[in-house]
Amino acid sequence: MKTQASALTDDFNDPLITIEEDGEVHEGDLWFLPGPLEEEPDDLPPGPRAEPPDTAVIEDWAKAEGVHAARLARVAGRLGALDDRLLRGPEGWRHRLALIEAAELSWFAGDRVSSDRLALWISMRLSGAQDDQNALTRIGWAVRRLTGGPGPKVDLAAFLDRRDPENIKNCAERFEDRAGGWLDVMAAAADLHPITRACMGFHLWSLAGLGGQGDLMEAAVTASRVAASDGSGGIFAPLAMGGAGGLRVSGSPTERLARWLDGLNSAILTAMRHLDGTHTWSVRAEGAMSQLSGRTPAALRSVLTEWPLVSAPMAEALTGASRAAVQRNLAWMEERGLIREVTQQGRFRMWRIKD
Repeated sequence: MKTQASALTDDFNDPLITIEEDGEVHEGDLWFLPGPLEEEPDDLPPGPRAEPPDTAVIEDWAKAEGVHAARLARVAGRLGALDDRLLRGPEGWRHRLALIEAAELSWFAGDRVSSDRLALWISMRLSGAQDDQNALTRIGWAVRRLTGGPGPKVDLAAFLDRRDPENIKNCAERFEDRAGGWLDVMAAAADLHPITRACMGFHLWSLAGLGGQGDLMEAAVTASRVAASDGSGGIFAPLAMGGAGGLRVSGSPTERLARWLDGLNSAILTAMRHLDGTHTWSVRAEGAMSQLSGRTPAALRSVLTEWPLVSAPMAEALTGASRAAVQRNLAWMEERGLIREVTQQGRFRMWRIKD
């Protein structure tokens, strides 16, 4: 019998020689090697994603501004006309509109301060037992910010009269940091129109952590100052005078800007009609009261132009005249149809101009 030759070599220094088919089989049997990466299921949870920067939201508002460019131009033109009207008008007009706007904003914010209570509180710091002192304080702040003072871009914390307590914990987020973040976003949106920027700032208020009790009032007043930042006659843009529909928080930036422009347009038209009526009354009252002597008639006419509602104690304090002189002139004006009494009661009577 013929002996079969062995495939093994006796030279241990030579490498192991195998045929190609055996190599393929052996490579498949190498169980300890990892399989292809694409065949392994990805069962790991997703890792943390990088959050978009705070300024990323500006692009959405820029697109919304482009969609409503024509409407924005019309509203901006009307706001400019109101600003010019206030620039040429008496100082009392700005104060009058600020009182009306603050009273409307108080209803929007849920404080519901009536015009007569607001007039008594602002002029003489008088309040009733049923009045909410915190609400009166908030609306008093709104009147001050709508009538003068530096705007929110200078120092938002000072504008809001809100500061961090001295004993704040190190781990707590400081209000000044949150206010600075909001201001940074507003500064980054400098290419947007002030009206668009005001709308964006109003809707980013709570997201920036600036909310709190009275945050709706604060957000609206701040936005009204931002919207009129390019003006010189009026320092705020009316937002709630024609209804608070533009301040509703819902929808996309495009939808929110559309409501904002409609609400601002309605408020501006209401303010212009109010100034037209006030100017007409002033001319008529000046002609009718020209026969009266003394300084009380002119001073009383100025007070009635500046304040939507006036009481005898208010007029006495604001004009410096005696109570008898004030009451005598008010009675004369009521008889001539220049003013009308609105409370319909014997005490705590208040008057307003009669259109």
